[in-house]
Amino acid sequence: MSTTITAAVARSTGDPLTIESLELDELRSNEVRVRMVASGVCHTDAIVRDGIYPTPLPAVLGHEGAGVVEGIGSDVTTVAVGDHVVLSAAYCGKCVQCRSGRVAYCENLFAEDFGGRRHDGTTSLTSESGPVSSHFFGQSAFSTHANVVETSIIKVDKNVPLETLAPLGCGLQTGAGAVLNDLRPAPGTSIAVFGTGAVGSAAIMAARIAGCTTVIAVDLHDSRLELAETIGATHTVNGRTDDVVERIADITGGAGLNFALDTTAVPAVLQQAAASLGIGGTVALVGAAAPGTEVTFEIGASLVKGWTFKTIIQGSSVPQQFIPRLVELFEQGRFPFDKLIRHYRFDDINTAFADSENGSTIKPVVVLPH
Repeated sequence: MSTTITAAVARSTGDPLTIESLELDELRSNEVRVRMVASGVCHTDAIVRDGIYPTPLPAVLGHEGAGVVEGIGSDVTTVAVGDHVVLSAAYCGKCVQCRSGRVAYCENLFAEDFGGRRHDGTTSLTSESGPVSSHFFGQSAFSTHANVVETSIIKVDKNVPLETLAPLGCGLQTGAGAVLNDLRPAPGTSIAVFGTGAVGSAAIMAARIAGCTTVIAVDLHDSRLELAETIGATHTVNGRTDDVVERIADITGGAGLNFALDTTAVPAVLQQAAASLGIGGTVALVGAAAPGTEVTFEIGASLVKGWTFKTIIQGSSVPQQFIPRLVELFEQGRFPFDKLIRHYRFDDINTAFADSENGSTIKPVVVLPH
């Protein structure tokens, strides 16, 4: 039997989301019925709404959900009714990458997270005008309820408000995981984070957790740089007014960076990050660019540096293992990501998208009606 829910629907490319009543179908054996409490708004939601990534519209987006389990499928073993859960990216669990513990690099990532359908081709959501794409990142969290695949489910401590925990599922996990799971800087090393939105801010906090002693925040907005200093940045550089490469050289005493993390996916910024590296340094990209975007690097004088460029998805994390660690760090006061959050009513979801795009809010979180 289907259930009537309320959801924010992306109906056509580039248009605002519309709040609608939809029908949610019966729970499948590998799914968990979640009553959504809150969902973060992420850049990836915007680029799918705008047609840059291929999820078929109309669709219910949202991939940083948090809520309470109301039902479980017959094959589900990891959660029970009443558990508090955070939702993250889905993965197949069967490919070589998944079975190697690299679930963020699942060979079936696009089908699992952007396909808009279950494996059998069905969608869990319908409107009066027909099917609506569901299971965005396994969840479609911009809704009062969702049938979520078990691989997207992470059980969390009931003592921490779900309205706070929601953003851990994507952006914050990506920034913190890029540092703690992938780059793994040694204590006493240097890192610059280019772009201090939600992903970059999480990376800054993670760098201090890792013991980096030079943590440089690079952004165009002084307000963001000021916040970066309160969460762990030792230095700030304004890319609008400063010569970024020159400033970083001054800060590092001419040695250059051990690590640089670009969250912007702007080719000119990535070039600055690479140019700021020291010998043996690593620059990593976590920002999402449109397919086909290219960047060029200087390869003459930089040859003797032996530097590395790499891309990182979802913080190279296993969400079921990494997100509970981030919750523990938050509870200890070592990962204060709540400083980034601004809450919005569900009816104001398009304002949340706009505030994220214009930079006035670092991490918007919409709170679902009960």
